Amino acid sequence: MFPLTEENKLVAHLLLSSGTCPRCIFRFCGVDFHAPYKLPYKELLSDLQKFLESGKDELVLEVPNPPPKKIRLQELEDGVDNLIRNGEGNISYIEDGNIASKNSNFSVCNVCLGILQEFCEKEFIMKVCQKVEASGFEFNNLVFSVSFPPQLSVREHAAWLLVKQEMGKQSLSLGRTDIVQLKEAYKWITHPLFSEELGVPIDGKSLFEVSVVFAHPETVEDCHFLGTICPDCFKPAKNKQSVFTRMAVMKALNKITEEDFRKQFPCPPDSPKTVCTVLEIECAHGAVFVAGRYNKYSRNLPQTPWIIDGERKLESSVEELISDHLLTVFKAERRPFAIELVNPHRIHFTSQEIKELQQKINKSSDKIQVRDLQLVTREAIGHMKEGEEEKTKTYSALIWTNRPIQKKDTEFLNDIKDLKIDQKTPLRVLHRRPLAVRTRVIHSMEAHYMDEHHFRLYLKTQAGTYIKEFVHGDFGRTKPNICSLMNVTADILELDVESVDVDWPPALDD
Repeated sequence: MFPLTEENKLVAHLLLSSGTCPRCIFRFCGVDFHAPYKLPYKELLSDLQKFLESGKDELVLEVPNPPPKKIRLQELEDGVDNLIRNGEGNISYIEDGNIASKNSNFSVCNVCLGILQEFCEKEFIMKVCQKVEASGFEFNNLVFSVSFPPQLSVREHAAWLLVKQEMGKQSLSLGRTDIVQLKEAYKWITHPLFSEELGVPIDGKSLFEVSVVFAHPETVEDCHFLGTICPDCFKPAKNKQSVFTRMAVMKALNKITEEDFRKQFPCPPDSPKTVCTVLEIECAHGAVFVAGRYNKYSRNLPQTPWIIDGERKLESSVEELISDHLLTVFKAERRPFAIELVNPHRIHFTSQEIKELQQKINKSSDKIQVRDLQLVTREAIGHMKEGEEEKTKTYSALIWTNRPIQKKDTEFLNDIKDLKIDQKTPLRVLHRRPLAVRTRVIHSMEAHYMDEHHFRLYLKTQAGTYIKEFVHGDFGRTKPNICSLMNVTADILELDVESVDVDWPPALDD
């Protein structure tokens, strides 16, 4: 059943004669159900022609001088404010009651610039799907996103003002929200086609995204007049090649008066000679998170790569020894230390494969051992981070003092519980951490006297405590500290993490 009614004929005639495609006509007529948009383009055009031909002798339009009268469709060409301006060689007109074109070539829609024409066809869908299949990603579903050139918003605004003006003459109204959004219509048409071709559902929550970016060089200057009238809407931004972004254009269109817009831009918009081009088709997968626990058996192995001023100070790190293997197996592109594997191409692993990966990591180095390796969710990582300040860590530190001490000089440390200390960002990390004062808690200490210049101190502290600075004071940046508590000059010779007291991730069976 054809979706337009007699009430829609004025708008349909107006838009079709100005060079607008059938699907955009549906959008401006408020057709908000999917089926009509999915019909083949030639069938839509034929059905629209038949619809407009029916009752053509009774169509009433209001035109200036003479007053309202019945006119034939042939008179529409001259009767509605010179609306039929469709570009050189592409003027749409009505001949013997039929919609025709002086150029038999394909006529590009003056509103969507071909988006709802060529780019809804099976040929284009196949092109995108071939790119997806060649990308090498594993996926069970996908989200499909598109980026349209910002001048589409300007053209749609122009068409809206045109239709709004003519409907107003009939005491009818058309708000901008009454128009079906271009992205919505495009989604209704293409999503079922993509799903059928790839054999997976379209899911807005999917971690696998296929994105298509469109451009239309021929009309790129359509937006430029807005920059003159509304300069405050267009401000340079990092990583943006042009100030005329879609959001900036929409902001300007909301601000500009209808009168000023009409003075600067044709209503209806001129018909282009070319359709949009596809700048890029990209595939990307959301990050996968791998968690586990590890033991480190070398004090010369830092947690992360130790690189200062571009120079590597130590050969490797815990991060690299673990994550290099993960990157290879997951076919990921890069790695933060949290073992967040960005854009992984492979995501499906059995528990046995994960166990074998853990064994491979453990066999690769005698400096670390990994256990409980497993895939976890982003939410689980979030819960872990939320609890970072609540968890505790246990350390063993070998401490040197500048003056001779006796056992009794250290025993009082055993009685100190939940000592609050203020730590200004240490000098040694100031180049990579913001300057701040953080309050941390030393939950307990246990001192083991060794000789007159050495003792071992076991500490249980709040996570995030700088232990070295708590010992030597960092030139007074950590208060109180072992130096001030014992009235000595002290330094730390060895530091080992004995345990991280957090029950995460869940222990796995061997």
